[in-house]
Formats: sequence, C-alpha cells, structure tokens
Amino acid sequence: MDKDSDMPTLVVGVDGSPSSAGALEWAAREAQLRGAKLHVVQVWEVPGAAWATPVGVVPYTVATDENVRTQTREDLAGMTREVLGPDPKIKIRITVAEGNPAKVLIDIAKRDDAELLVVGSRGRGGFKTLLLGSVSEQCVTHARCPVIVIRPQGK
Repeated sequence: MDKDSDMPTLVVGVDGSPSSAGALEWAAREAQLRGAKLHVVQVWEVPGAAWATPVGVVPYTVATDENVRTQTREDLAGMTREVLGPDPKIKIRITVAEGNPAKVLIDIAKRDDAELLVVGSRGRGGFKTLLLGSVSEQCVTHARCPVIVIRPQGK
C-alpha cells in the first residue's frame, strides 16, 4: 500500500486574499505537526451574468474556461511557493475547480476524508461588515470535518 494513502489529509481553501494566505501558512504548519499531507484548493465561480451576453458580444466559452483553469493553477502554485517557500517539508496536492467555492471545498474535504478544513475568514469578495465571509460560514455550517477559520493578521 502507498505510504501517502495512509497519511491524514488537511484541505485548505485559497483565493489569493491575505486571509487565505494566512490560512495556507497555518494549514501547512498544522500538516507538518500532524504528519499530514496538504490539499490546497482554489475555486472560481463564473458569475451568472457571464452567460447573458448582449448581441454581438462573444459569450463565455469552454476555451475561456480552460484558460481560467490554467491561469488559476499557475497562480495557485506561485502563491503556494511564495507563502510556503521552495521546500515546505510536507506533501502538497494542488487542485483548481469551477463551482460554488463553499460546496466544492466541502465536497473535496468529504472525498479526501479530511481531518480538517482550513479557510480564511474573508476572501476577495467579502463584505467588511460580516464577521465571517459567506464561504467560511458555509464551510463551518455544512462540512463534516472540523473547520478552522483564519482571520487576517492585525484585524
């Protein structure tokens, strides 16, 4: 049996925000302490308005979707290296996906039988008045595993 398959998994949601960078850093330290592998996930969602294009405007296409996937994967790999350094001393898996961010994170954590799901308290689209962002709130409410919400430093 593969040694890595016996390792526990931590899932961390990343969206490029300072809060998610903090979540990535915290999750990597926790994975190292637990002897776990880290599954780093970034999810994008196409706004509903993208499908309702005016006459004469090129609609959202599958080719665009593949471009978004490729760019998102490159950005996520770069952010992971920037936050964790070139040799993070843990096994890391990177996944990018399209869909509702909270649902995708919850589904991946369930599929991975994750010991822990880690998210930032507020992502790129968060309203300043919310204590938790909608993604973190949905994860806390619906995930089957424990969820850690990381607040940005100095907040």
